[in-house]
This record gives sequence, C-alpha cells and structure tokens, in this order.
Amino acid sequence: MGNHEQKPVEKLTFTDDGMFQAVLRDPAICAEFVELLLGVRVKSVDYPVLEKAIKPFYTSKGVRLDVYLKDEDKVIDVELQAQPQEALGKRVRYYDAMLDMDCLMKGEDYPDLKESYVLFICKQDPFEYEKDKPFGLPRYTFRNICQENNLVNLDDKSLKVIYNASAYEKEKDEKIRALLRFVQTNEPGTDDFASRLSEIVERLKENEQFKEEYARMNLHDRDLIRETKREAYAEKAIEDAKKLLADGKYTAEEISGLLGIPIESFAEPPQA
Repeated sequence: MGNHEQKPVEKLTFTDDGMFQAVLRDPAICAEFVELLLGVRVKSVDYPVLEKAIKPFYTSKGVRLDVYLKDEDKVIDVELQAQPQEALGKRVRYYDAMLDMDCLMKGEDYPDLKESYVLFICKQDPFEYEKDKPFGLPRYTFRNICQENNLVNLDDKSLKVIYNASAYEKEKDEKIRALLRFVQTNEPGTDDFASRLSEIVERLKENEQFKEEYARMNLHDRDLIRETKREAYAEKAIEDAKKLLADGKYTAEEISGLLGIPIESFAEPPQA
C-alpha cells in the first residue's frame, strides 16, 4: 500500500497478506490445499510455519516464506502473489535453494534431502512471450530435464509449480478451476473447498486474536519497510562517496564528514 495504511480487517479477502497465512494455519486445510494444487499426497503435516524466515548466514539475503510445511519426505513452500513480482523465476530459484539449505543446516546429507516443492499462486500471468502478451496458461510446471534428451531426468526431487489464477477458466481440473476462480474473484461459487475457505475468512474477521495478530503484523511490516529504506539510503551514500573519491576533489575524510558515513565503507585502507 503506497501510504502504508493498514487495510481494515473487514475488507480482507483470502488473498490478502496475513489472511492467506492465517487460513492455512490449520494443518488439515493446508494439506488439502497443497494436495489439490500439487497433486501429491501429504502424509502428515508438521504445524505449518507461517512466514518462516530462513537466513543461513548473517551476510546472506534471507527469505520470509508465506507458508512452509513438511512431512516425512517432503518440504513445501507455498507463496501467494497478489501483485506482479520482478524476476519471479530467480525468486523461485532462490526460495528452492533456501529450502535445501534449511534442511542441510539441520545435519542432513545430500542423499537425505527431502523432495522439494515450491508452489506459487499468482493473480496475474507472470510469463509473457512479448511485452504485455502473456502466455495465458493457468498452470506452469517446471522440472529439471536434459535438453539433449528429455527422457533424461536429473531426478533432483525438485518441482516448481506456478499457477496463474487470471486464466482459471482454462484450467481443466474442475476442483482446481474453482479454487483459482476463488483466488481471482473472491467468489467461492458452489465448490465445497472454496466455500470452506471463504467461511474461514469470514470467521477470522470476527476473531479477536486474529485482529491483534494482524495489527502486529502490519506494524512489523512498516518497521521492515523503514529498515529497507535506511539500508537503501546507506548503499546510495556509499556509491556517491566512491564517485566523489574517484573524482579526486575531496579527501576521504572530507567525504566522510559530508555524507556521514565511515571512511572504511567506501575507501580502501592505506597500504602499509
């Protein structure tokens, strides 16, 4: 939201940040949602972690996953994108890598890595063959196969599925079509699962605990936005400092005083 105003609880829909995660908090609902869209059996679900943070090293870029769940042999990340995202393919690649890193950090070796699934549900088509000309598929499934012979599968147990809810009418599976329609229009129609999701949304709007959690989440998001802006300003100042130093018109000490940043952030230390 441009002015960072909090959307009123009574106006929230299933696809709004906070509501989506809260609806999928129920492990049974979460498993049914995932099984329908991925076509895999979820044997048992650990309590789905909402907005799970994965940051392997303090110097690396971490991720906050919308919904993260796992069973005996699978790890699954579920993301809902209400707005278009830049470089979606690279985002999916990074999220998948973070799932593996999270497993390996817990002591698992390569053969022990679980099957990895990254599931994105987008309200706009994320793929175009020309500018403003989307492919228009309701579903895009990606596996790693050999270009020279597509019968050769890397067998890395990794799958990425991206749904385009705006093309729900083209989806052949009736249950999935109804769910995508609900995502896109907020109308559950007569579908049983979409109707149950809609009912959960309405109940949560009246739930005092959810209202408190939603308010805290929005405060947290505003804090993150401010922190990101501060980091961006710092990076810009360092870039400007390096340019000024290269021009040779100011000393490093003068630039440090002008921009209010430490010398070591933009200037090489003097050689001994």
